[in-house]
Amino acid sequence: MRQAKPIVLNKHDLQTLTSWAGSATIEARFKERAKIILLAHEGKTNKEIADFMHTREATIGKWRTRFTNSGIAALEDMKRTGKPKEYNTAIEKKILRLLDEKPPEGYSSWNGSLIAEHLGMVSDDFVWRVLKKYDIHLQRKHSWCISTDPEFAVKSADIIGLYLDPPNNAVIICVDEKPAIQALERAQGWLKLPNGKAITGYNHEYKRHGTINLYAALEISTGLIKTNQFQRRRRKEFLLFMNGVIKQYEGQQIHVVLDNLSTHKPKQDQWLARHKNVHFHYTPTHASWLNQVEVWFSILTKHALQKASFTSIEQLMEAIEKYCVAYNKNAHPFEWTKQKVFQRTLTNKYANLCN
Repeated sequence: MRQAKPIVLNKHDLQTLTSWAGSATIEARFKERAKIILLAHEGKTNKEIADFMHTREATIGKWRTRFTNSGIAALEDMKRTGKPKEYNTAIEKKILRLLDEKPPEGYSSWNGSLIAEHLGMVSDDFVWRVLKKYDIHLQRKHSWCISTDPEFAVKSADIIGLYLDPPNNAVIICVDEKPAIQALERAQGWLKLPNGKAITGYNHEYKRHGTINLYAALEISTGLIKTNQFQRRRRKEFLLFMNGVIKQYEGQQIHVVLDNLSTHKPKQDQWLARHKNVHFHYTPTHASWLNQVEVWFSILTKHALQKASFTSIEQLMEAIEKYCVAYNKNAHPFEWTKQKVFQRTLTNKYANLCN
């Protein structure tokens, strides 16, 4: 019988293979191959190693020969061509271009099965793989407002400048309304599930008791909030609120951040002309997220409105007032860190994803 060539390991290879052989996390195939080479290094024959490893002598000879010829790198599996690709990028482009077209009559949107049926050359599974590759979710729908304001850059830079580098001896205030807050009365409680978990919630049925409009002004240097509530949402109510806000800053320059609502921005603003120390800074169209008071509105909703039940408008108004008092006791300013914001536009062609 032909004797196998002896294997002599250098210090580095010996350490590496010993580490592989004793590892609990390395893949089993590499662990087995490392043991074969280490046993061969000890001088054992292929038959002895095969008996010890409970495998065939041919397997031992294969890895012993490959290691002798090419070292540790040869213990990796050789690259395989595998099954040739059934579809190419041209098919992917056809799928994406089809998404830009109207779906078949009777359907509001495409799905994987419809695409495969329409093309007639691909399977449902391949369509879903392509959609997954480009992170396309046909059944998910999101809505958002994208600013089309031609002066977006100028207006946003003006407001961010107020946040990051406010004028000396000036007050910066963010003002907006949260309209039509509903006084909803609904049963609440908790429910124990079969798995032992207890969850809180409320009945899906409710009774409406009317709505209220909340006006709020956030002082960005302190985080303090000032609010007022009105039954209607007109220019009259807005000016009544603003008169109360600026009254506490007499003799100071006041910079107000607000959106482009018609009650904020009439064609002839006589109120602003009478108050020379008040300067309005309007957010870009559909970009009210630049107004920090919107952050406070979300906090109010989460902490005081979302899980509450109100039997009257008066009870709702009282709850909002009490929350504002509690909030102001521990108020702190929001930290604005974004120095630049960018105007985004929608991409209306799926086919562009291939470019």
